[in-house]
Amino acid sequence: MKYSFVTLTFLILLGCSVSKKKSPNGGKDYSFFVGTYTNGKSQGIYKYLLQKNGKLKLIGLAAKSKNPSYISKSTDGKFLLAVNELNNHNGAGGTIESFLILGDSLKFLSKKPSGGSDPCFITVNKSGYVLTANYSSGSVGLHRLNKNGILTNLLDVKQHYGVGVTDRQKGPHAHMAIFKSNTNNFISVDLGSNELWFSKIDTIHQKLDSIPPFKLAMNLGSGPRHLAFHPNKKWIYVVNELNNTVTLIKKVGLNTYKKEVSVVTIPKGYAKPNTAAEIKISSDGKFVYVSNRGYNSIAIFKVNPLNGYLNLIKQQPTYGKGPRYFLISPNKKYLLVANQYTNNIVSFKRDNNTGLLKFVNQIKAPSPVCILF
Repeated sequence: MKYSFVTLTFLILLGCSVSKKKSPNGGKDYSFFVGTYTNGKSQGIYKYLLQKNGKLKLIGLAAKSKNPSYISKSTDGKFLLAVNELNNHNGAGGTIESFLILGDSLKFLSKKPSGGSDPCFITVNKSGYVLTANYSSGSVGLHRLNKNGILTNLLDVKQHYGVGVTDRQKGPHAHMAIFKSNTNNFISVDLGSNELWFSKIDTIHQKLDSIPPFKLAMNLGSGPRHLAFHPNKKWIYVVNELNNTVTLIKKVGLNTYKKEVSVVTIPKGYAKPNTAAEIKISSDGKFVYVSNRGYNSIAIFKVNPLNGYLNLIKQQPTYGKGPRYFLISPNKKYLLVANQYTNNIVSFKRDNNTGLLKFVNQIKAPSPVCILF
């Protein structure tokens, strides 16, 4: 078939216009998994869809699981890991599970003891090493995920120690163990001992070792819960559950960290109960987001690019109670909030320039406590 020069030009231009519509910034749906508590109507891990217009859709139950309160993916995206947040009070403690991701469903692969009670956080690095933070026992468990997605037996446990000054700090409570830049070095966040713990994986002996600076004490009674690394790899933001603050920590040497200013996550004068929960930072490093349970909001902070200090610009209501977890979508356009106590997930349109959020949609979800794209 022959085309005239004018026709060919038109087709080329048409093709260019179509390719622009398919750009990474628009026109794509994203599926995501939701971890839950199963002491109500939930049966385990569910799958949902974030549509290109920000609306949410339930796909269905992906796998039955007991209290999969935190979920994570292997770095190649093939496997999903989940904690079973259990404390059986008989020495058995909690467990962790691995699943093969098969489209909209999950195929169970393995289950192992977590190394403590009430596991509440799990992560895996590119080498397949798996860290689990056990809240009630104040410990971090080590496993490894093989190429087929099977978890090894428990390799080691790092037991924390120490107390804080509040009623919830009468013993260690590990709430997070997160790798640094996908290496074998990691930081554990302990609400009970009120400290950050610095460690590494000894890959020769398959053990967890402490490394300098070993520990960093947070402000008395703050109760550190989670942290987020700034993209510049020099600043760390720690959300403190008990005193509702975010603390900036700066790396000032090879093994030296300096605790700097803290900012409050709730309005001045707010006197009702509140516990800060999750913290995320935008990929461009310009904004920090923190969830408040009680005041039920997402506190939006702007990052000063010169010194890392935070300036609160807005409190965004979450349209639900108990926003335990939230996550920014892969295309950076939306922020999704899991409201645990009102059984709903809410999507917000995110302005990349201002950091502000605008309500888009919400959907029912049974006791949602973790979101994973």
